[in-house]
Amino acid sequence: MSDIMKLFKSSCISIFFVLIFMHVSWAQTGAVQINLSEQDPYGQFLVDGQGKSLYLFLKDSSVTSSCYDDCAVAWPPVLTSNENITAGEGVQSSLLGTIKRNDGSLQVTYNSHPLYYYEDDKKAGDVEGQDKDDYGAEWYLVKPDGEKMGDVEK
Repeated sequence: MSDIMKLFKSSCISIFFVLIFMHVSWAQTGAVQINLSEQDPYGQFLVDGQGKSLYLFLKDSSVTSSCYDDCAVAWPPVLTSNENITAGEGVQSSLLGTIKRNDGSLQVTYNSHPLYYYEDDKKAGDVEGQDKDDYGAEWYLVKPDGEKMGDVEK
């Protein structure tokens, strides 16, 4: 094998592991903190402990997620490994829970809605996934009462 081919193969493997690491960093596991953020024109909505916006998917039911494979890459589920979920101020702890995904992992729910991140939200406060029609249904920010944010004029 030529040196160029070895370098190319090595580079491809490195890129692959970087992409895997980036994906896993979105789908956090372990203890999860759910907080509220407030932003015009949306008002208050759920975020994680780092301020990343959380979404619900209208295609989901209260006991199952409909988002797997490519969908789960674009919309990574909020995962916990131990059901240790903390409610921040204004978040109703009685609405927090989990569901078991097809792979056995535990996904955090709020008001029975499985929660997700959105890959295009690059930093805390981004809300690019709000009212987005993707993977067969709409995605919305989650209000403190556990309902979808709905349509908001920007």
